[in-house]
Amino acid sequence: MPQLSVIVPAYNEAQTIRQILEKINSVDIDKEIIAIDNGSTDETGKILRSIKMNNLKVIHHCSNRGKGAAVLTGMVNATGELVIIQDADLEYDPKDYPRLIGPILSGKADMVLGARFLQGQQGLFVHRLGNRFLTRFLNFLFHCRLNDYATCYKVARKNTFAMLNLKTTGFDIDVEIVCNALKKKLSIFEVPVSYYPRTYRQGKKIRWRDGIWTILSMFKCRFNRIIP
Repeated sequence: MPQLSVIVPAYNEAQTIRQILEKINSVDIDKEIIAIDNGSTDETGKILRSIKMNNLKVIHHCSNRGKGAAVLTGMVNATGELVIIQDADLEYDPKDYPRLIGPILSGKADMVLGARFLQGQQGLFVHRLGNRFLTRFLNFLFHCRLNDYATCYKVARKNTFAMLNLKTTGFDIDVEIVCNALKKKLSIFEVPVSYYPRTYRQGKKIRWRDGIWTILSMFKCRFNRIIP
């Protein structure tokens, strides 16, 4: 099986970073883990420096440059044939990796998205409604039929991600990845994944204003030309 590079952007995730890395490491797949401390102001960086795993790379940003910037740093340092993005909280379960990489290894897809709502997963009510609206809006712009564009889990070969010429440094990296893949006419496959949403008290970072930026990002991605 090709080596999998797991990119883990982390900003102020001291409560969960050790546990999520242990969960990733326990998955029986040949892999490397690339954790990016994105300028955390809590103990995240200290905890990462204390973790001893032979397959773990830790990279520190001096300041919070945005989720997209952390993902791009991970892409540059990835050596695996396949790449997956993993949030540093516990909302997504790494046990789903085999089903996520399966369609790529079998040649059924260029990119796989882990759809949270295909099997009745709920999530926070406002977030669920917002995600449904934004996904339908993206489907309208690109004439597609996705269920959950905003999922953390996006998997593709490293050279496929390179084709997308990603530039976004913020949360809208999720928009840019999917929109550029659609513009490239890549085959996108969705598989259901487990989802355990956390609350704002537990550290959830997405806010309503991010939805406005998402709509603007969708327009930008739809009408801007991808530079080869």
